[in-house]
Order: sequence, then C-alpha cells, then structure tokens
Amino acid sequence: MLFNSYEFMFLFLPLTFAGFFFLGHRGKKEWATLWLVLASFFFYGYWDMRYVPLLFGSICFNYLVGRQLEVNNGHKGWLTFGIVINVLLLGYFKYTDFFLSTVNDVAGANLFDLPHIVLPLGISFFTFTQTAYLVDAYRGEAKNHSFVTYCEFVTIFPHLIAGPIINHKEMIPQFVADKTFRINYENIALGLTIFTFGLFKKVVIADKLAVYANDAFSHTDSLNFVEAWVGALGYTLQLYFDFSGYSEMAIGLALLFNLKMPVNFNSPYQARSIIDFWHRWHMTLGLWVKNYLYIPMGGNRHGEFKKMRNLFVSMLIIGLWHGAGWTFIIWGGLHGMLLMINHAWRKVGITLPKVTNWGMTFLCVVVCWVFFRAGSVDEAIMVLSNMLNWQTVADVNKADIKHLAVITAGIMLLTAVPNPLVMVKKFTADNKWLLVTAAMLIWVIWHLNNYSEFLYFQF
Repeated sequence: MLFNSYEFMFLFLPLTFAGFFFLGHRGKKEWATLWLVLASFFFYGYWDMRYVPLLFGSICFNYLVGRQLEVNNGHKGWLTFGIVINVLLLGYFKYTDFFLSTVNDVAGANLFDLPHIVLPLGISFFTFTQTAYLVDAYRGEAKNHSFVTYCEFVTIFPHLIAGPIINHKEMIPQFVADKTFRINYENIALGLTIFTFGLFKKVVIADKLAVYANDAFSHTDSLNFVEAWVGALGYTLQLYFDFSGYSEMAIGLALLFNLKMPVNFNSPYQARSIIDFWHRWHMTLGLWVKNYLYIPMGGNRHGEFKKMRNLFVSMLIIGLWHGAGWTFIIWGGLHGMLLMINHAWRKVGITLPKVTNWGMTFLCVVVCWVFFRAGSVDEAIMVLSNMLNWQTVADVNKADIKHLAVITAGIMLLTAVPNPLVMVKKFTADNKWLLVTAAMLIWVIWHLNNYSEFLYFQF
C-alpha cells in the first residue's frame, strides 16, 4: 500500500487512526497498541501476504534473543548469534543472486542457476532496526515493555518500508506513554501539514522528474551532452524529493499518533563538503553506521590510517546495503574515497570560497548518483562519458536546453530554500498554515492519477 494512494489516505489511515484512539480513549492501551500492530501487519501484507510470516518470524527471533541479552548483559554469545542470523537472513534474500552470478562471471561458466529470489519489502530497514536493538540490549541500554510493544517498534507502518531507521530506547517510552493514547489536535495539524509537504514532493515534483531520469538511463549509449546532464541531474533531484518526501510523510503520519520520529534529511544539496553531505543525507542510516559499525571497528581511536580504513569499509557496506550490485559497491567506494580525501584536506587547512566548496561537493555527489542509478557499470560509464563529450553539443535541441534550464533552476532553489521541517518549527495551527496545506493537498489529489512506488522500496 502506497502513502500516495486513495486507499491509504481515505480508508486505511482514517480507520487505523479512529480505532487506535477509540481504544486508547477507553483506557485500553494494550488493545490500542495491538490494533496499531495488526494494522501495520495488514499494511505490510497488502503488498504480498507471503512475507508477513517472514517479518513476524524475524520479530519473534529478535525479541527472544533481545530478552536473553537484557537478562544477561554483556553476553557476547547471544549477541553474536542474533547478528549472524540477521545477516544470514538479509544475505539470503538480498545477495544470493549477486553472489552466484559473480561466481559464474569469474568462472566464465554457468556453474549455478540463479534462484531469482524476490526481495521482501523493507527487509533492509527492519533488519537494521532490530540489529541495533540487539546491540543496545547487549550494552544494557534497551529494555522491552512487552512483546506487543516490541512488534509496534518494528512494524509501525510509517517507517516500516523505507525508514527512517528508529532507535529502540528513544521510541519505546513514546509507545507506552499515556499521552500517546490521547488525541492531540496540535500534533494532528502539524502531522497533516508535514505529511502533505512530503506528499507534494513525491507526487508533484519527484514523479515529474522521473521522466527525465528514466528516459536518459533507458538509452545510455545514444545520449548527447545535454541529455546526459539532464538525466544525471534529473535523477539527483528525483531521488532527493522522492526519499525526503517519504521520510517527511512518515514523520507526519507518526505525529498523528503522537509519535516523534527522527529527521532523515537536512537540505543535503546545500552541503559544502562530503562530510557535511553525510551529516544531512539519510541521517538515520549515517547515525546507525556510526554507532553500530564505524565506532565498534575502532572509529578514529587508533590512528589516521585505521580511521581512513574504517571510513572506507563503512561506506562500502552502506553501498552494499543499498543493493546487490557492483554499481552500489562502486557508489559506496567512491563516497568512501571522497570522505577520506575530505578528512585529509581538513588536516591541510586550506580554505576555499563557499561557492567553490558547494560546487565541488555537488558535482561529486552527482557523479556518484550516476552509478547508483545505472543498471550496470558499463551504463554508468557511458552516461559519464556523454556528460564530458562536448562534440555532441551540436545534436542538442531546444527541448533539451529547456529541460536542463528547469532542472538547474530547481537545484538553485534547493540551495536557498530551507528544509520544510525547519520551516514548520514555527508552526501554529492558524488559517495561514491551513490555507497552504489545503492548497497543496488539493494540487496533489488533482495529480494523483497514477501511483508510483517510492525509489527506496527497492532497497
């Protein structure tokens, strides 16, 4: 079920909201929580009921292991067991085909028939979420309230499919607080406003930009100079508006139920360094990698060389987490190299004009996104080659120039306009906000002709 669908907005969401607060108002907190859990399982199963048992099995396993860790703080055996099973589960569904095809390629023969395993929705997110819980339980930083509450932590529908990645010790107290079960009209007004902003990003902006990116990456071998740039820049904007739109919709939906989820984006294309970019882009993933991967590997505690190694390995794993393919590994590796260069540059102490820093950072991000979007390494190289091929400028037509101008204007706008979540910090439920939200919602519904999945559903 898509957030940007009529059945979600006008059936699922109102019924889930009404049932939760009806039960909560009657003082039946456990039943209200169970209602939300069952609704979230329905939301997940709406795509494919076959994977609901997988999700439930993962929840049961991690809950039981977590209970053992809570009782036996510092028991590395249980922690290792839990992490290994989670990694094997994710590895089987996400990387089996990639591993076998790589073996076949290296051997130069079809040694293995590819099983073509269908990737369950959200498996990367709910696996990372629960692995972090196991580590926190091992550290003595996480305590469960009940099995149903733990199910809510994993399945709560706003974040289940594509994040943001939430933290157990931050969310569980919210799930059980008395005020969570009472209607808060201020939260409803703010939540609907943030949800509408995200919906507008997805439907009105991201889905329109998809045309440019899809067209360019569908014939990478025949792009002229401007078409290649339109495709690369179009995807750069599409991915941002699509994913940040989803994240804001998730935050807005959670607020309807009096839950505060973490911010996932902070104007990443305003970054003036790659380090700054990763402080602003997919922030919950970056924090997860820092707390549960980079720091446990040693972080920056054992000298500059090991710090650089840990940075690079962390980014390779982020790349592989996004997808089972060499394009994602190269994307992660490139960002790892850029982070290493950025840290080394800071040590030198050379300063450049802010606009130069921004331009260099944005260009590096765009080049990396080409690998992220391309269907193969060869396709990515073709796009990048065409982006440098001035000889094809003669083939450019007026439509290409117009498209490039529109996208460039969008980029310039992003560098100046604050993040919507910053704008709503001054939110008050008045007529001004009501008018803006209503106008955007009407515009969205008017354009809601074809449903399109969010890009991060495939990761």
